[in-house]
Amino acid sequence: MRYAHEVGKVRAAERALMARLPEGTLMQRAAAGLAAVCAGLLDQVYGARVVLLVGSGDNGGDTLYAGARLARRGARVHAVAAGSKIHPEGLAALKAAGGRAVPPESEAAELIADADLVIDGLTGIGGSGSLREPHATLAKLASASTATVVACDVPSGVDAGTGRVDGAAVRADVTVTFGTHKPGLLIDPGAAHCGVVKLVDIGLGPHLSDPDVVAAWPEDVQPPEPRSESDKYRRGVVGILAGGEGLTGAAVLCTGGAVHGGAGMVRFASVPHAVELVRHRWPEAVTTVIEPKPDALGKIGRVQAWVVGPGLGTGEGAESLVEAVLATDLPVLVDADGLTIVARRRELLRRPSPTVLTPHAGELSRLIDADREAIEARRLEHVRRAASELPATVLLKGSTTLVAEVDRPVRVNPTGTPWLATAGTGDVLSGLIGALLAGGMAPLDAAAAGAYLHGLAGRIATAGPPAVAGPSAPFLPSPPFTGKGTDGRAAEAPISAYDVIEALPAAFRAIW
Repeated sequence: MRYAHEVGKVRAAERALMARLPEGTLMQRAAAGLAAVCAGLLDQVYGARVVLLVGSGDNGGDTLYAGARLARRGARVHAVAAGSKIHPEGLAALKAAGGRAVPPESEAAELIADADLVIDGLTGIGGSGSLREPHATLAKLASASTATVVACDVPSGVDAGTGRVDGAAVRADVTVTFGTHKPGLLIDPGAAHCGVVKLVDIGLGPHLSDPDVVAAWPEDVQPPEPRSESDKYRRGVVGILAGGEGLTGAAVLCTGGAVHGGAGMVRFASVPHAVELVRHRWPEAVTTVIEPKPDALGKIGRVQAWVVGPGLGTGEGAESLVEAVLATDLPVLVDADGLTIVARRRELLRRPSPTVLTPHAGELSRLIDADREAIEARRLEHVRRAASELPATVLLKGSTTLVAEVDRPVRVNPTGTPWLATAGTGDVLSGLIGALLAGGMAPLDAAAAGAYLHGLAGRIATAGPPAVAGPSAPFLPSPPFTGKGTDGRAAEAPISAYDVIEALPAAFRAIW
């Protein structure tokens, strides 16, 4: 797992460690790690044109000391000072190594345009809100340059705690972060500004408390695997209540997500037309025609988890089905129309068995009575609030999918592509997570694994595996790819929800 800690915890750990070390040791550790990554990104350090964007904080000091190390190896290093007060010892070290400092209003634009490498040290993890001048202009110049851009700890303009971006922000190719990840490096829109994130160990580990956010590597995603003694019942039977006379597509897609999501058996129940379409497209599913009444569950057969809601409608009959499913003692995933019903009858969630809710921002706004725009701007805050208010595991869909349970670190999904923002992909995700629940996974693990596999299937469907080449290759994660920077992937193409279903087996193979 990649562990991320809130800024306050990072500061406390830094203070605890610095109290045990000679003055300046921690900054030198950070600078050494930053310089090593930067050197690896250059074809040749000697003669390389390196520009440092230096703010007034310790981040600027890290950058200056890293620049001094590169200058001693023959790089031509210029520091653009964003303000009158920058780290004096770091500046002296840079000048002693042969580097130069220039004010931003002089030759900064030309230097950045001609640079091979730009190191962003304008603001650190304490920065919040929009960048002021000259920081904002320098961030825009760096982002528009053809140079490799490396952010020191966090790209300037990105809120390290939340990933929020207000106004101009540096768009880095690589972000070198120290001691631990910060939540804002993993959550969009901030994550989209980070490129490949490289963690440098500076010794904070023993002084850090429990993480606030975690993100999985491929080896952390462990869906149930069939064993020699497995049969369809041991692998898990998922029941799906979805689709109505006018909304049949959601039923077909949700069932497909479960069929390709590892379920031993899928039992699908709905009105006649939806059943007909599911039977035609997924003949392996066991189908039952029901009327939307409270006693309908008795006709379906034994299941080990339920998925309810996609395309179900929100009328009286649909509400009776949602109520009946939530009255069982089995794990239940509620999505789409089911969420609309639960939003007006939140008492249905008071149950001893696990419940997973999979809203997008609009659906969550109804569940917790919050503004949709506020949710989209502060996703981490609102998914935590939802998990505390609703007795359920909450998966908030979006550019960064977040999964929250009360008193647990929030899971951040690192896979996916913007092409997944198309009708029906959420229905596929519901069926997939339902299959994982039926296979015996705990709700938090099932939701996080489902999001990971779903996002990975989207990436496979749009572009296939990444082709990594060039000087950045040593710092890129191994496939399945999880970075967002200049990763050498083929150009992505539009996909449909069916494409995601078809790519799910490849996603499972990629992590096993």
